[in-house]
Amino acid sequence: MGLPFRTNSMGDLRLGDVIDDWCSRCRLLTNHSIVSLVNGEPVKVHCRTCFFEHNYRQAKAAARKKPSKKAELFDAVLLSIVGKPPPEEEAQPPGGRKKE
Repeated sequence: MGLPFRTNSMGDLRLGDVIDDWCSRCRLLTNHSIVSLVNGEPVKVHCRTCFFEHNYRQAKAAARKKPSKKAELFDAVLLSIVGKPPPEEEAQPPGGRKKE
């Protein structure tokens, strides 16, 4: 796929150069302009799609959060208090009488 950024013809990055980076606001890999450099490496970038300025993330997406275990914990506590729930009976159609 190549480098995550584009360089000028000399190969050095400069302020204002366009590079690819992960935008946390857009949640996409988009074009960014370099806003600040330290030792030739981009530190701050400016998204050219949503105009959000953030730290350079080296084109890596943020780690996804683990799914919440609230429901599992709630069910475990409920099960320990109440015990095993009774088996569900077949649902009868509402408003109808039982035919004999």
